[in-house]
Amino acid sequence: MSVFGDWAIFIALGVWMKDLTDSNSAAGLVFFALALPSLLSPLAGLLVDRLSRRKVMIATYSVESVMVLSLLFVHDRSDAWIIYAVAAFYGAAGTLAAAARSAFMTVILPRDLLGEANGLFQTVREGLRLIAPLVGAGIYVSFGGGAVAVLDSVSFVAVVFALLSLKVDEPRFARAEHHFVEELLAGARHIARTLPLRQIVVATGFCLLFVGFSETVIFAVLDQGLHRSTSFFGVLSSLQGVGAIAGGVTAARVLRRIGDVKLVGFGMGLFAFGELSFVSSSLLLVLVGIAVAGAGIAWFIVGFATAIQLRSPARLQGRVAGAAETLVGTPQTVSIAVGAALATVIDYRVTVVLMSVTVAACGAYLLTRGPEAVAAEEPVPA
Repeated sequence: MSVFGDWAIFIALGVWMKDLTDSNSAAGLVFFALALPSLLSPLAGLLVDRLSRRKVMIATYSVESVMVLSLLFVHDRSDAWIIYAVAAFYGAAGTLAAAARSAFMTVILPRDLLGEANGLFQTVREGLRLIAPLVGAGIYVSFGGGAVAVLDSVSFVAVVFALLSLKVDEPRFARAEHHFVEELLAGARHIARTLPLRQIVVATGFCLLFVGFSETVIFAVLDQGLHRSTSFFGVLSSLQGVGAIAGGVTAARVLRRIGDVKLVGFGMGLFAFGELSFVSSSLLLVLVGIAVAGAGIAWFIVGFATAIQLRSPARLQGRVAGAAETLVGTPQTVSIAVGAALATVIDYRVTVVLMSVTVAACGAYLLTRGPEAVAAEEPVPA
């Protein structure tokens, strides 16, 4: 429910800002405002590890259901700041909710079902990606942005009721660290000490330092390679979503056979292979390639999320998730800016090859790592 609301409001916020300001850069800053709070992931993880994960989600979604209604007060260009404020709050709340959800899944699900749960979540998420933006855009055109805000608010309320219906005894953890900085860095230290997690996070961070190029490259592919209008991006996005659904459905089965490290590696390989089709001017090849890349993204996400859940002690779930998000999200943000700069000086096909080769190398690195078993579930402190 919340993902449906997310996809619907994201498209509406960008289009709304464009309509108010007639500025592409102003519309783009909406997504920057959404992404910027991810830098606070370590703080969100610390909060999640100190409180009930279920209560953190209930409080977060409750506040979001009210705050998003601030968009009802947007009427003209002078109210554009409200959209930015809501976007920034939305990003911060989403960062907190994501850390809490990841940690809470380890409480309500058996360890051997976490892979299936992450695969299902990714499948549903990508399925909604095919529908919710169209619904959001349709409501925006017909009734305005305020109506999309009401829809989003209702989706949050539904999530709160679902969480309230769950009766779960969450474990409480004694503080192992007694200084703020030590507590804050505990997740990063755990990643550094846990070989498979370190391998996955380091490879992913380096990989995403180049993957962000695709945010700019895709428009060059449409214009110079396929000679299509920008609106055709919707078709490519849908094909990527179809591939991601297939990846989400199969991820858990593959995870059981080869493990989390190699699943992430194969996901990178599929993404690199699919993206390499962008050097072609064949529409069919590009359509197939972007679907393959979508499947690779799903395998990567499922493997990454499951590795954090299975290879982290219960008391550190939130902080490990937050630290991992910061360590891989920051390179991706940098690469988006670098990719935009490269687009003005070199042919996009060179960028595609550079990106594909680098991502493939990161995947090969993970595929050549030796197997390492997941530690047995730690005892819950009294």
